Amino acid sequence: MSKVLSAVAWPYTNGPRHIGHVAGFGVPSDVFSRYMRMAGHDVLMVSGTDEHGTPILVLAEEEGLTPQELVDKYNEVIARDLTDLGLSYDLFTRTTTRNHYAVVQEMFRQVHANGYMIEQTTKGAISPSTGRTLPDRYIEGTCPICGFPEARGDQCDNCGNQLDADELINPRSKINGETPEFIETQHFFLDLPALADALGVWLDEREASGTWRPNVIKFSKNLLKDVRPRAMTRDIDWGIPIPLEGWEDNPTKRLYVWFDAVIGYLSASIEWARRQGDPERWREWWNEPEAVSYYFQGKDNITFHSQIWPAELLGYAGRGDKGGEPGPYGVLNLPTEVVASEFMTLEGKQFSTSRKHVIYVKDIVARYGPDPIRYFICAAGPENQDADFSWAEFVQRNNSELVAGWGNLVNRTAAMIAKNFGEIPPSYAVEPVDEELLATVSAGFEAVGGFLERHRQKAALAEVMRIVGEANAYVSKTEPFKLKGDDERERLATVLHTLVQAVSDINTLIAPFLPHAANRVHAVLGGEGVFMPMPRLDVVADLDDGSRSYPVITGDYSMTPRWESRPVLVGTPIAKPTGVFTKLDPEQVIADERARLGDAAPGRTRHHTDPLAAPKMGKPKHEGRPEVTQSGEGNGVDEGTAQATGDAGDDAGTTA
Repeated sequence: MSKVLSAVAWPYTNGPRHIGHVAGFGVPSDVFSRYMRMAGHDVLMVSGTDEHGTPILVLAEEEGLTPQELVDKYNEVIARDLTDLGLSYDLFTRTTTRNHYAVVQEMFRQVHANGYMIEQTTKGAISPSTGRTLPDRYIEGTCPICGFPEARGDQCDNCGNQLDADELINPRSKINGETPEFIETQHFFLDLPALADALGVWLDEREASGTWRPNVIKFSKNLLKDVRPRAMTRDIDWGIPIPLEGWEDNPTKRLYVWFDAVIGYLSASIEWARRQGDPERWREWWNEPEAVSYYFQGKDNITFHSQIWPAELLGYAGRGDKGGEPGPYGVLNLPTEVVASEFMTLEGKQFSTSRKHVIYVKDIVARYGPDPIRYFICAAGPENQDADFSWAEFVQRNNSELVAGWGNLVNRTAAMIAKNFGEIPPSYAVEPVDEELLATVSAGFEAVGGFLERHRQKAALAEVMRIVGEANAYVSKTEPFKLKGDDERERLATVLHTLVQAVSDINTLIAPFLPHAANRVHAVLGGEGVFMPMPRLDVVADLDDGSRSYPVITGDYSMTPRWESRPVLVGTPIAKPTGVFTKLDPEQVIADERARLGDAAPGRTRHHTDPLAAPKMGKPKHEGRPEVTQSGEGNGVDEGTAQATGDAGDDAGTTA
């Protein structure tokens, strides 16, 4: 059993999440984490909302709220969305907790003490109309190196070179289009040149492992070609104070959101351990050399996870050119792999909340349930190349693959058993055709598991659906519906026993992708209790400030089923099934949804009623939006809290 850290990008609290966000950081991390638990590993899946930075100040002003009120509002919205989607976090927290502040400040102090946080005078961008600092990523202009017209103030996405905002040709604010003013200001910089050799050695080792996606390792190594010190503080009053004498009481200087955000992976792990009543347990994932860690996000955040965060970890441990020693957290593990997805578009266009060209998680889950969107992301998402979400493909995959393929197999199996036996029958004389199907399904555990371990989720799901096809073909070959005579009773029992065993095992194979549906299939097959544990949303007190409380996603996943075949129990009652998935009306869904995007005349969505249709998909039965419940955790017991990195931040773009 390995210790596996699933470090999931932290969504920025500037609004609800859309499906482009969760296609990159959300669903892939959950599929991987659920599989690794099933494979017997000790998984710690952490994340939270990223809540600091200039964009929060801008949006709070627009909405007439304080920054804290704004992040409180969207923290709850995002936590609900991700819970509805079934993302099985051990802890999903936030970056405005006192625990996170303490962990971030400890990291800064030790990196500074080791000499890797250096003070420099630089030019900062100011908005002429507001006097507010402009984040690097909110400044756009022409790249002075390659001429790309939409380079950002921190780097050029076209050539990959690191930039300073004042180097851009014709710089402009992405907030209001005005030309920024550049003034001299004093800041702390992470001394990346002094850590470049150590970063290079680490990346060479990662490349040699052969596990990283080629685009990620190539991009990461290219970053070292033009490495320079990078600012880790900002002229802003919303963020974590700089924990040094002469700086901490300065109301206009704060730590850069992307310095504090990535540290959230660590602070969330510490908060989780404290809430477990074992404050040092986080070290099992962070200090033990054999532990592994996987960081999930979109490709625009590669820089922060393959350069900035590893550099912070190396600097904290004193493992750069200047030497030094670790602080009380010890030598912290570097990422085993940065699992970066590409981007997703919507009907051929970029997602845009301002133009309402967007599909929010809460809306698609409310209308269709979590299964179709999870399936689409796994089957056609931006795993290793940009992908497009279209309503036509969404409906087609739901109807032809989920309903006609997997749902039909479950339904016909349960229906035939209910009609002929009322319970799972025994198996008698097994024939080669029966053995062939069971062997195919059995081999799926190794094949699908191998793909999932290597983050090849499209290939893994394709293999599961191939096996579904083999099981449906088995029904056509054996024709159990024609075995009606008394002399064929034992053969009918054997075929249906073989079939229900195959369906049960396929349900295990597909469970990481579709945990909600897996629970319904489990019930159809006569199973009791919950098959795949689901997350819950609790309200907890801040461990270091009892006056504050906030929602967290957490859960008990100790009863996760093992990644193996389990013999079905002869005699288990099987009732006539009511269906697992809902078939969608293509014309109506496409018309309605494109109308919501402003692309077509509005219509009225309706669902066909068929033997597979679940009773209601607006809020799936037993799996509707969970209520926020009060939890006994953190009520003056240890005291702690955590945070970490976002899919968008002060200077961050949107992760797909």
